[in-house]
Amino acid sequence: MIERIITKATSFRDQVTKILSELIQVKSLSGKEQLVLDKITQILDDLELRTYSYDQLGNLILKIGSGSQSIAFDAHIDTVDSGDLEQWKTEPFSGVVDSGFIHGRGAVDQKGGAAAMIAAAHIINQLNLYPQYTLFFTFTIMEEDCDGLCWNYLIEKHHLKPDFAVITEPTNLNVYIGHRGRMEIDVEFKGISAHASAPSRGRNAIYSACYNILDLEQLNNQLKSDPFLGSGSLAVTNIRSNSPSFCAIPDYAIIHLDRRLTSGETAQSALVEIEHVLKKNLKSDQYHVSIPQYLKPSYRGITYPHKKFFPSWITNMEHPLVEAAQQTYQQLFGYLPELGKWIFSTNGVALCGKHHIPTLGFGPGNEIYAHSPNEKIPQEDLVQASIFYSLLPHYLTQSTNQGTKTNET
Repeated sequence: MIERIITKATSFRDQVTKILSELIQVKSLSGKEQLVLDKITQILDDLELRTYSYDQLGNLILKIGSGSQSIAFDAHIDTVDSGDLEQWKTEPFSGVVDSGFIHGRGAVDQKGGAAAMIAAAHIINQLNLYPQYTLFFTFTIMEEDCDGLCWNYLIEKHHLKPDFAVITEPTNLNVYIGHRGRMEIDVEFKGISAHASAPSRGRNAIYSACYNILDLEQLNNQLKSDPFLGSGSLAVTNIRSNSPSFCAIPDYAIIHLDRRLTSGETAQSALVEIEHVLKKNLKSDQYHVSIPQYLKPSYRGITYPHKKFFPSWITNMEHPLVEAAQQTYQQLFGYLPELGKWIFSTNGVALCGKHHIPTLGFGPGNEIYAHSPNEKIPQEDLVQASIFYSLLPHYLTQSTNQGTKTNET
């Protein structure tokens, strides 16, 4: 079986390259994924993979098999925009193939994972593998805007909760088992307006913001750390203000914080730390701290409100899913992987962080190219990833049949 999978994946190399090139050519920003999903369904139809459906939000779900245990392979198919075009050597949505690489926005983050998933689904279907499993290949939306929203909807509204999950975000063909969480925080500062010719008559909200920003910078150096995930972090990423005119003292300012959360940190603990800083400088009626809510509708017009808090997660290194991934990796590369983590956030915040589904990551491409100009991915990574996804259920069956204890995630 292993040899047949490798042979199939190798022979599919040009086709999976073509699939990714075509996906890159369809621009698909968050909330505008309709056209790329149409392209994916066309590809699935051409490969005779017609057992797909949509949830109401607009996620595309390909289902293979009807076994008692289920595995979900996930790829979000929205991307960030191209940014400054002068920094690109090729047109961002060209999908050009050159010197063994496919180039363009989304190549790594993460249409490459989607293309490799399609190849794996084709291989599994062609070889009629794994009747003991129900395999879901999910092409999810709006991750770049609100990671995890798609899977919260799939689990909470569509009632799709797999036993195991594999995230196909870029890992440079390494096995990842977690990452820090994150949250967004708004801090509003309330001042008193006065004529700018007499600033002492008012209370400048911009000054209030700036004084506290310096203290928040110091807080970043005092945050909790975890041996595997590393330290939490805090960064001010935006500041705005309002005043009656440019000749008036501003009576309002707001700063936006990006807060990365290590193991054991919660939304409440992060807010308490910020409140402690602010209370040293301001009265309680001079500021307000809140977690913003994501309210953007999907391309289908459906809104699923979500507070911008996304918990950290780690899957136990001794979990059968991780053991199966290690065995699959060893079969592919001849040695055991060093288990790693993402620096950024993924749909794992919902799958494992919130809903406690054992989850790991394995994806084609190097994450250093994510959100960067001249994004590219090696063709060979697509082949290796498709083999990994096709083989993983085989080794997961071995791990679970050996009676390995299922550990908490």
